[in-house]
Amino acid sequence: MPAPPRYSAVAILLHWAIALLVLALVGLGLYMTSLPPGSAAQFSLYQWHKSLGITVLLLTLARIAWRLSHPVPALPATLKPWERLAARGTHVGLYALMLAIPLTGWALVSASPWNLPTILYGVIPWPHLPVLSTLEDKAGAEAVLEQVHGLLAWSAVALVALHVAAALKHHFILKDDVLARMLPGRRRGEPA
Repeated sequence: MPAPPRYSAVAILLHWAIALLVLALVGLGLYMTSLPPGSAAQFSLYQWHKSLGITVLLLTLARIAWRLSHPVPALPATLKPWERLAARGTHVGLYALMLAIPLTGWALVSASPWNLPTILYGVIPWPHLPVLSTLEDKAGAEAVLEQVHGLLAWSAVALVALHVAAALKHHFILKDDVLARMLPGRRRGEPA
């Protein structure tokens, strides 16, 4: 099947929904961890953070399924081999992080000695991971998972910055349609 000229509407919707959620999660994560531990505001924000994180996990699974079953636009023929490798590596890294960060967050909550429930959007009970919720040394596991979750989140921030910089370089310097084909409502060859 030949490569399409632009991403499908579903791929575009999933891309931008996940992007907005990831930005919200980073901001929320930084803010909620600055609040007094155990405060009502912090508890509420943690619930929102967990809800958005599980949403990112589910949307990422949908996005991967969509991508595997639908062709994507080809990389520009003008890219050097190292640029192609960097583009593919960045995308694989982003997908891996969009899975690993929510999974480590879920693991972190499951291992927490606080044993607080997760109620997605204040409505849907979400279970703890069974193995982690029964650990003897929950505090030790929680501390390790907290470090891993944070490290992965900062890695995602760096990779997203690289992804955005590359998209802007394509649009403003190389003047190709790489960015335009992922923008809603744009058609190939239209100015962005």
